[in-house]
Amino acid sequence: MEANTRSTGRLPAAFLTPGSSSFMDFLSDHAPGQLPGNRPLPPVEGAVQVPHGTTIVAVTFPGGVVLAGDRRATMGNVIAQRDVEKVFPADEYSAVGIAGTAGLAVEMVKLFQLELEHFEKVEGSTLSLEGKANRLSTMIRSNLGMALQGLAVVPIFAGYDVDRQRGRIFSYDVTGGRSEELGFAGVGSGSVFARGALKKLHRDDLTEEQAATAVLQALYDAADDDSATGGPDMARRIYPIVMSITEDGIRRLPDDEVAELARTVHEGRLQLPNGPQAPVS
Repeated sequence: MEANTRSTGRLPAAFLTPGSSSFMDFLSDHAPGQLPGNRPLPPVEGAVQVPHGTTIVAVTFPGGVVLAGDRRATMGNVIAQRDVEKVFPADEYSAVGIAGTAGLAVEMVKLFQLELEHFEKVEGSTLSLEGKANRLSTMIRSNLGMALQGLAVVPIFAGYDVDRQRGRIFSYDVTGGRSEELGFAGVGSGSVFARGALKKLHRDDLTEEQAATAVLQALYDAADDDSATGGPDMARRIYPIVMSITEDGIRRLPDDEVAELARTVHEGRLQLPNGPQAPVS
């Protein structure tokens, strides 16, 4: 699928013919080899050692939803990168946090961003949040072949539903199966510890700042028990990526704001290493 600019200077007819509002369908018809799931892998023996991203968490609050991810990428027992970004805006009212094979995950997010933008340009309107979640499910399912070879991508999708006027969270499995999570969610190697923390910290009346603090506490707990998850790196000033999505749109919390919250969490851990204690009764 290349523009024939040498002879006529015009784009091929495929670019000018009305078609599906799905950018993935367009690629499937005219350049199927560009889709990640269609690329053949060379025969290999054993696990493929590539960088993997780990823990992503999300929490809803009355005004929207907060999505956050740690910054560590691992390759086997080695820290491959300390400042990788795993949380990305999908459009004005939604974001994706990625866990799994880092390279494929970032490529999938970029394709998802194009998918939503292409739909809006063709249809003249945006997809509903439910529709966006379904499109992402289709993309994950198309990567099943690579997932079965150990190159899985499992994201969390979160956004503000302008129709229902509340934040929503969707989780996935490697087959593209989708579930809506109520209150909070986690994915990645440290998610079992992060979810345990959020069970004790989440309330229905959290403010945005409290929700951001809750996800930082959860990532701190995940890093405490999972070597693949990186907590706030105070020495290098590397902090989790935190995004808040409300009726005003998506906002990435500035580094200095996240740093202040992380310092508060860290100072609290100096007194209570296991974190905030929930009442027994």
